[in-house]
Amino acid sequence: MQDFLFIFVFVIAALLGFELINKVPPTLHTPLMSGSNAISGITVVGALICAQSGEGFLAPALAFLAITFAMINVVGGYMVTDRMLGSFKKRAK
Repeated sequence: MQDFLFIFVFVIAALLGFELINKVPPTLHTPLMSGSNAISGITVVGALICAQSGEGFLAPALAFLAITFAMINVVGGYMVTDRMLGSFKKRAK
């Protein structure tokens, strides 16, 4: 029963996240990417804790996937933010 609950929460969260991202206007994507870096950092910390305390093969495997995807999000977010901030710098003549 508990596994069903976890799967249900995951599916609802995925659908809600997809709908929310689709409703965001393009002008707000970059600031939201910057904010999501903090959330992804928390995901990395939580996945590290789960990898250490989990039993069996499934917990470390899922923790590895969570760390991988969260780090991709963090690095991509910082790259986009850096590019956005670079567009506001004055160019040398």
